[in-house]
Amino acid sequence: MPIRKHMLKYIEKVEKKYGSSLRTPASDSEIIKMNLIIQQKLGNIIIPEPYIEFLKEVNGLDFNGLVMYGVDEEILEKEIDEKIHGFIETNAFWYENDWQKQYIFLGESDTAWYCYVPKENVYVELDKPSGTLMQSFKSFDAMLSDALETNI
Repeated sequence: MPIRKHMLKYIEKVEKKYGSSLRTPASDSEIIKMNLIIQQKLGNIIIPEPYIEFLKEVNGLDFNGLVMYGVDEEILEKEIDEKIHGFIETNAFWYENDWQKQYIFLGESDTAWYCYVPKENVYVELDKPSGTLMQSFKSFDAMLSDALETNI
């Protein structure tokens, strides 16, 4: 079992203690709709498959200062009780600065952005707000695990 799944199980236990839970997974149809809207609003962006797999496990995450973006609320088929930091709306916001268009923003914390760099097929942690490269990761799971360890 990937370390990501272990960490999500841990987070789920913590959330249960406080009467909360992890978000429900995004459905295939929600992800398909999200991809279509991304092409319309953000251009020719291909979401990395490991991130899609994450969304199918948990539709975004907001835990202890770490936010991983989910499928935007207006795309969801079911109404939810809590605010989701939507992938499309957040990337549209960050793309107002041209230099940031080289990244696909997947999440953030108080001090970092967690991104994918399509041209290099690498995941990165950037300093927030300077954009300075802090570290690179070969996989989404490695980046997410590091981000979770930092914020747990």
